[in-house]
Amino acid sequence: MKREKILLESPVFSVDAALKAEEFGVDRIELCSSFPEGGETPGAGMLRYLKASLSIPIFVMIRPRGGDFFYSVNDLSVMETEIEILESQGADGFVFGVLNRDGSVNKAACEKLVEKAGSKPCTFHRAIDVSSSPIDAMDDIVQCGFKRILTSGGEDSVEEGLPVLLKMLEKAGDDIIILPGGGMEPGLIEPLKKSNRLKEVHASCKVWEEIELIDGNTGEKRKPARRLTISREIVEDFKRCSEI
Repeated sequence: MKREKILLESPVFSVDAALKAEEFGVDRIELCSSFPEGGETPGAGMLRYLKASLSIPIFVMIRPRGGDFFYSVNDLSVMETEIEILESQGADGFVFGVLNRDGSVNKAACEKLVEKAGSKPCTFHRAIDVSSSPIDAMDDIVQCGFKRILTSGGEDSVEEGLPVLLKMLEKAGDDIIILPGGGMEPGLIEPLKKSNRLKEVHASCKVWEEIELIDGNTGEKRKPARRLTISREIVEDFKRCSEI
């Protein structure tokens, strides 16, 4: 019997991390900018470079600013333009989410953005985790045409949201893919597998790399810079845990 695997998606915030992600075995990347804000729309130049360099799919974050997910008319106009530009540079899919002030899904805005994406699959991101009810929001998200929901079950991490995630996986059935993410660790795959519906996981597999700097005047070492990248060891741990 052929053994299937659970797909591993990793968010990346630099060209270096994206290249390492493919080298280390990540199946798909979520391309973002601004790690401190939890991810914003990346530059078209970076996407264009990576599409020429990578063979794995690249889903692109569409988020014009940090903070909440209640967007103005101007914000939404920018998001439409970003989808148009990044689609022209080869984006394989898009990641976004729009809420109303009361925490419900802004169906009109989401439907318009999904339509703008055309045939490219769209993921509703962790805006669902600050929605008024993640489980109830699933129906609206499916109706909008999204193919995936990235979520930690309405909590700060997958571990904390595990009971709700299991309910979401059960409710999703074949209508939409639930993509557990947010503090995702290899050891959490096993309890998620119990749903028999786990197909993909989202994990940063991140590590901070120290970059040596030199004082140009004295030649002495300066305080190292820190750069966010991907850990080969963590990716391998996920791959080992991801076989069904």
